[in-house]
This record gives sequence, C-alpha cells and structure tokens, in this order.
Amino acid sequence: MGKSMYSIILSDEVVDAVDSAAYKYGVSRSGLIDRILAGYLSCPIPEIRIEDTLSQMEKILSGLENFHLNYRPHCSVFSVQSALRYRYKPTVRYALELYRQAGDSIGELRVSLRTQNRSLICALTDFFSIWDGIENRFIGSRFPGSRVPCSLSDGKYVRQLAMPAEKADRTNEKVADA
Repeated sequence: MGKSMYSIILSDEVVDAVDSAAYKYGVSRSGLIDRILAGYLSCPIPEIRIEDTLSQMEKILSGLENFHLNYRPHCSVFSVQSALRYRYKPTVRYALELYRQAGDSIGELRVSLRTQNRSLICALTDFFSIWDGIENRFIGSRFPGSRVPCSLSDGKYVRQLAMPAEKADRTNEKVADA
C-alpha cells in the first residue's frame, strides 16, 4: 500500500487537537490522520493490522506470571522480558516486530539473554541451535531454500516470520495465536 502527499485545509483547533493526540500516541500528525480516516472509512492499512495483531498478543500474554510486557499502541514492536530461574536472575528479552511492508516475511522474532555468564550464554546458544534444527526438520520445506530463515549468535536468536500461505490464515487473531 503506497502513500501520497495531499494538501488539506483544517481548522487550527483541529490541528492542535491532532498534534496533541499524535504526541500522546507517539506518531506523526499524518500518521494519526491516516489512522483516523482508515478507521472511520473501514479501510485496512498495515499500521492498524499490526496494532490489532499486537494488541491480541497482549491480551493472550497479559495473564501470565513472571513476564513483563512492553507494548505501546501505534508501535510495530511488542517486547516481553522475563527472569530466568538461575543465579543472579538474568533477563531474557523477546521482541516481536511486524513489518509495515510484508515481503517474504511479515516480521521477525528476536530473543536475547542479558548476562555475562559464558556457560549460560553457550547453553542458550546451543538451545537455539537445537530449536533451529527441529524447525528445519519439520517445517523447513515450507521456506525458500528449505531452511527456516534465522540467525544465531552468542545468546541471540533472530527468526524471520513467513507470510502464511493460505489467505484464510492471515487474520490478526491467527497470526497472534501462531
């Protein structure tokens, strides 16, 4: 979905209210007006699809203990933090980013561990490697090159999220449940 620039004439009071709301939500004036008009006209835009999907995820995860959710509406990233039951309670961070323009993937999942403990970093990297092997064994054939697109490094895992093949599986709820 492309964007174009248009000139519109608005009253100063409306512009002030839009600017105030845009600042509150952390979006631009144009972005807020785009969302308001899209919602009013029931016109789907990527920002609303992303927001609906991440809001659905927030509802699903909000009841879980030991997880700190960090989601701001009008943002394309949803992050979660949790402490491992391990000495010094190191933090595991999960971040889901959904892309405005979906190509081969609709977003990515990033997992990272915040610790200086080398043995724990190695253990988590080994776990990510095993996880990657399992995914490639069972679903790798569904991806280009018969490999799940991901990268591994010291205590970090980044996984591209593929667009569901079936159009019926592309609803916000089904993507959030996946």
